[in-house]
Amino acid sequence: MSWGLDEDANVTAPAPQRDGGSEPHLLRRLTFLDTLMLCVGGVIGSAIFLVPRDIGNQLGSPIPFLAVWLVGGLISLLACFAFAEMGAMFPEAGGQYVYLREAFGEVTGFLYGWMYFAVEGSGSIAALAVAFASYFGVLVPSLSTDHVIASAGSWSLTRAHLVGLAVIALLTGINIVGVKRAAVVQNIAGWVKYVAMALFVVLGFAIGKGAWSHFTLSTAHAAPMASWTGMSAFGVALISVFWAYDGWVYVGLAAGEVKNPGRNLPLALIVGILLVCVIYVAMNVTYIYGLGVPAIAAGESTTAHEAASALLSPRVGWWISALVAVSCFGALSSAILSTARVSYAMAADGLFFKGMARVHPEWHTPWISLTVQAVWAGLLTLSGRYDQIITYIMSMGVISYGLAVAGLFVLRIKYPDRPRPYRCTGYPILPAIYVIAAALWAGNTLWQRPLESLAGVGIVLLGLPGYWFWHKSGHVRQSNLQ
Repeated sequence: MSWGLDEDANVTAPAPQRDGGSEPHLLRRLTFLDTLMLCVGGVIGSAIFLVPRDIGNQLGSPIPFLAVWLVGGLISLLACFAFAEMGAMFPEAGGQYVYLREAFGEVTGFLYGWMYFAVEGSGSIAALAVAFASYFGVLVPSLSTDHVIASAGSWSLTRAHLVGLAVIALLTGINIVGVKRAAVVQNIAGWVKYVAMALFVVLGFAIGKGAWSHFTLSTAHAAPMASWTGMSAFGVALISVFWAYDGWVYVGLAAGEVKNPGRNLPLALIVGILLVCVIYVAMNVTYIYGLGVPAIAAGESTTAHEAASALLSPRVGWWISALVAVSCFGALSSAILSTARVSYAMAADGLFFKGMARVHPEWHTPWISLTVQAVWAGLLTLSGRYDQIITYIMSMGVISYGLAVAGLFVLRIKYPDRPRPYRCTGYPILPAIYVIAAALWAGNTLWQRPLESLAGVGIVLLGLPGYWFWHKSGHVRQSNLQ
């Protein structure tokens, strides 16, 4: 297979321009390391520290508990293989929006972009900002969620909300003044958390007060995996795991600024998701060694804190809070950088607010898209409803991934002669397996959580009036495939 040119190629080359004009454009300034860190840092946020309890409640035995993390990683890898080919084919801002648009038409692409801007991407930014603020409040108690500034009914404004708004504003500002500056911040935060996580695992096994017998303990309600109940529970646990692995899509969203995308984008996706899988399994093995699955299931949501206290010392709790805060900070930086490229790409197609396609003449960033995104994510942060909305849309997110991977088959037929610097590993079998797995998962989620799933469909369909409005107004996209 071909992996493109050398690393120094296309250092500042512009991304493909649809209008062919001389307006300010995005520049390719993200190296392979930046892109890899965007992938890994975007995936590893707060989930690995918080969701093990939910998985322990679904899967009460150590083997299924660890297996679900491996299965989630391998399934995500299958999607990455397909996204790597499509990303190298269409190395422009927007990622999955572009793939769905080219495979299935503008309506499908728009509905994905609407969902991502309105709920999934902006909601993730809000969730990460609040998670950062919550753990930052442990480090600085005067800024914790206990300090209420104002309230109305069940809603309250706390100092932590203001911290969340401040960190969104700070990282948005850094992203506006240059994608490379944003990448530096993201990389520093990433290396800090990876070193801290490595120390947690190494010290946990080297000097920790854990027990290997924990790997044989099960909760009283653990269902046999061979049973329908056990398999269904495994599928429900995958909801949390897929959320924990979500974020690798950021690489494709920012493809318009990646140097030598034919080589660096596929490598970053594939290597990145493998690294995440190794980190997740190592962290969960350490959790089990320190606590055991029954204690994980019965504990608080802060599994990392409890495991560190059991293995090392209760005094380690402050450092674990610092680790989670840094992890959320890095993931938030990745989310802000990448998510704004979806609305930018839609606006460049004439299918969203025109101003959001503007690129700053000096910094070469989609500054209006970043600013609008920050305002909307801030409103979601203040609303306190972002987590409920994300729950509604989560099933649609996985369906959109499955639909995009299915689009790879369409694109092979539709554009047989288009250059493909990377071809999907295991095509057609591996992408077909992913599509089937996504369909089964979506069906199980619809069965287990019908109200949330149907609400997700409703949120997506709310975007149709917007599409009709912009389409009727006349859009300006000109295909760059010719």
